[in-house]
Amino acid sequence: MDMLSKDLNIITEGLASLDTKEGLSFAGKGLKLESESDAKPVVDAIIACKNLKYLNLEGNTLSVNAAKAIAKALTYHNEFKRAHWKDMFTGRMKDEIPQALRFLGSGLTSANARLVELDLSDNAFGPIGMEGLVSILKSPCCFALQELKLNNNGLGVTGAKLLSKALMETYELSKKEQIRLNLRVFIAGRNRLENEGAMALAEVFKKVDTLEELIIPQNGIYHEGINKLCLALKSNTNLKVLNLNDNTVGPKGCLELASVLPMLGCLTVLNLGDCLIKSKGALILAKGLQESSLCLQELVLDFNEINSEGGLDIVKSLQNKHELNILKLGGNNFKRNGRISIIKELEKMGLLTSLVDFNEDSDDDDDDDDDDDDD
Repeated sequence: MDMLSKDLNIITEGLASLDTKEGLSFAGKGLKLESESDAKPVVDAIIACKNLKYLNLEGNTLSVNAAKAIAKALTYHNEFKRAHWKDMFTGRMKDEIPQALRFLGSGLTSANARLVELDLSDNAFGPIGMEGLVSILKSPCCFALQELKLNNNGLGVTGAKLLSKALMETYELSKKEQIRLNLRVFIAGRNRLENEGAMALAEVFKKVDTLEELIIPQNGIYHEGINKLCLALKSNTNLKVLNLNDNTVGPKGCLELASVLPMLGCLTVLNLGDCLIKSKGALILAKGLQESSLCLQELVLDFNEINSEGGLDIVKSLQNKHELNILKLGGNNFKRNGRISIIKELEKMGLLTSLVDFNEDSDDDDDDDDDDDDD
């Protein structure tokens, strides 16, 4: 028996001693599965598991042949619900990834499984790998999908458009089967979606209308894309989490965002950190926040070039947010006097000053002219 097989057997034996009533986890084992025989201990564990609700393969690397073997094992589990498959193609060629995904998808389809969660984050498959993901998304196994997590996949605009098209088709196919796609969580940070990708996805969100969490930080989205997303969110009134961190919302994006906030009565987290909102945008946003969800618990507005006037307007808009416990305003242009004024206002409102984060306040002048690039 070679060293890899010994290691895998040890892992499999270890799993047998754990509570595997709900599934299996090989997370962080660093397994390099090159062939079907390499994957045999994993396959055996899958087959032996009587109730495989989830399978976590994070931190390992699967070849096409290993994925094929695992897919065969999955055909025995129509109860399978959660595919925790992030970071499982390290070192693989880009053309290997779509093949591996197609095999895994066919295994789930053969099992008549209905996924509720698919996490493929941190797999650098890019637009090429989307071919494999599309095959999974359009298959019946994703008709009841609720959580799609694609963080840091290098999708780009092309990949985002392919993803949007696939989700649209999945939605229509699921309706014909009288299931209807009810996507609740969508995560796609660090994917270079840009305006075009965001606009394409906005059409999906508008159609699906069941989103509860939209997390898309660091995507190079400007106000044009933000505006389309906000229009789509008007159809997703159960939204609880909105994270647009490190996109360029700008004052222009704040106009549409401020108009949608009063419609999101369930919103608990709003992350607009590093979005170049500026003082002008803060004044606009404050009007929307004033009439927004009373359930708001976390508001992130750090590093936005907001002056003390804008900061005060934001704080005053939070008077009825009694569940607020996190307020991040660091890295703005408040200066010492501005910070003092904001803290006094919070004290007057009865909110705990300890919830305010003023770390790394900008060294720029307090006055902010907001006179030019407000994209």
